Amino acid sequence: MYFHWRLITLDPDDNKFVDCAISGNADYIITYDNHFNVLANVDFPKVNVITPDKLQELFEQANY
Repeated sequence: MYFHWRLITLDPDDNKFVDCAISGNADYIITYDNHFNVLANVDFPKVNVITPDKLQELFEQANY
C-alpha cells in the first residue's frame, strides 16, 4: 500500500521524496531545496526538513 500526499505544490516532482520519508518514518529530509519549506506548515503528516549545514551542526553537538 502507498499514498500520494501531494504536499508540495510548487514542484510536484519533489513529492516522491516526501512520500518516501513518510513511508519510511524518516526523522528528517535533508535538503537545500526551498520547495520543501512548505512542510513546516503541515501538521500531519509531520515531516521535518533541515539543511545539510544544520545536520552537521546537530552531529557535532551530539559528539561533544
